[in-house]
Amino acid sequence: MHRVVALVHAPQSTFELACAAEVFGTERRGLPARYAFGVCAEHPGPVATRAGYDMLVTDGLSALERADTVILPGWSPTDEEPSPAVLGALRRAHRRGARLASICSGAFPLAHTGLLDGRRATTHWALAGAMAARFPAVEVDPGVLYVDHGDVSTSAGSGAGIDLCLHLVRADHGAGYAAHVARTMVMPPHREGGQAQFAAPPRPAQFDASLAPLLEWASGRLGEPLTVEDLAARAGVSSRTLARRFAERLGTAPGQWLLSQRIALARELLETTDLPLAAVARRAGLSSPTNLRRRFVTAVGTTPGAYRRAFRAAGV
Repeated sequence: MHRVVALVHAPQSTFELACAAEVFGTERRGLPARYAFGVCAEHPGPVATRAGYDMLVTDGLSALERADTVILPGWSPTDEEPSPAVLGALRRAHRRGARLASICSGAFPLAHTGLLDGRRATTHWALAGAMAARFPAVEVDPGVLYVDHGDVSTSAGSGAGIDLCLHLVRADHGAGYAAHVARTMVMPPHREGGQAQFAAPPRPAQFDASLAPLLEWASGRLGEPLTVEDLAARAGVSSRTLARRFAERLGTAPGQWLLSQRIALARELLETTDLPLAAVARRAGLSSPTNLRRRFVTAVGTTPGAYRRAFRAAGV
């Protein structure tokens, strides 16, 4: 059982803590439990929240000694430096192999550890300037949902914390397991970390209908040679208009969205079937094993064959 521990700090954001608790701490019917979730604080006892009530936290920093993943679900005020005890506990957890992940302003205490120095990181776009000024050794990217280095990861404001948590589940247990978790939360199964944090609300004159019917139509035809032009024709608009609508609604380009769906399908097929790579490539609309491998390595960081072996060996 993979142990996830969230380190809270008064006044704690209840939503950011709930992002981690919902993904890692909720039992789901028909899905084997893979995580044990807990909460700790530097000083156990009542911890004030930003929602106007206190929560009782019984575990102290020693809980981090048993954690496989440590979550920092926000940190307020951001100009308050963590104590030496907190920084020491986080660094020790990292040294023994625990991964550290932050949600929104949780990137600030993580940056104080020095573990982000020389690395790319993100936080809420409204806090990015302050973070970059305070931690010049960190490459702060205010325009993405999350950044994952494997051992350390950061995410943007609030809802992007759910995206990061689902991404970590996906890395641990595969696309099928993560998709099941996402479905029970009525969430999209996967959003790429590089998608934009903030998509401006569309003006009614530009966009007066949901993209959902088009996305559903395309998702059911990933094995076909769909192009951006095909999507635009289906929507009855020009390719330029479609690109604008995708940017406004999803924060990504139509072609990138289509590729991400194909990679997601390929991952699921590799995890759940014994289909040869040529068949996986064909069903996912990636044409050939060579193209599948090239796209897969770029998106996932490993080959399709290695990915399949890893998840089969782990029994997930």
